[in-house]
Amino acid sequence: MKILVVEDDETIAIPIEEILDEQNYIVEVASDGQVAWELLDVFKYDVIVLDVMLPKLDGITLCQQLRANGCKTPILMLTARDTTKDKVKGLDAGADDYLIKPFENEELSARIRALLRRGETVIPPVLTWGELCVDPNSCEVSYQQQVLNLSPKEYRLLEFFLRHPRRMFSRSQLLDHLWSMDQIPEEATVKAHISSLRQKLKTAGLESDVIETVYGLGYRLKEFP
Repeated sequence: MKILVVEDDETIAIPIEEILDEQNYIVEVASDGQVAWELLDVFKYDVIVLDVMLPKLDGITLCQQLRANGCKTPILMLTARDTTKDKVKGLDAGADDYLIKPFENEELSARIRALLRRGETVIPPVLTWGELCVDPNSCEVSYQQQVLNLSPKEYRLLEFFLRHPRRMFSRSQLLDHLWSMDQIPEEATVKAHISSLRQKLKTAGLESDVIETVYGLGYRLKEFP
């Protein structure tokens, strides 16, 4: 899952990025509203964490413009202002939730998970493919109740396909969804990570490839037998 954090204060933005990265989210940070607007015009995100007080384009205005432009991405608004009037202003601008600074890391994570659950598709707490299980809350992958040791990118790939079971993705689309803008590698890297993931799943006992290749088009989750 890909999250855009729009926050100009590095003492807040950096810890948020680190917290979310530890939970296997793909995180990009924009330090002002204009940069965020430009990123959102090009890339798709699953959640936007948006500060109210921003340079160039404030959070309220950005939120209003996104909603007027048809953007349906869940928005969690951050602010140091805790009056009812300020909360109403943010929610009326189109925000889905409101979090007051300072906040606990656990609450931020819980609110993001809640916003993800409100998306267009109802996502179960645990994603499964037969006896293969992925728990997004603990970032744990298991097969026949045995925990698998996957790299962060392998985990993100597997979770992503389980969240989109009927869709096919090209390598470039996977790069857009699962790599941040400042670390996008060559498309061959996607192939290498999928190959490594398949090998680890096979070693764990899965006889069939979970992710299948559609030659010339991309990859998709294989229909469970």
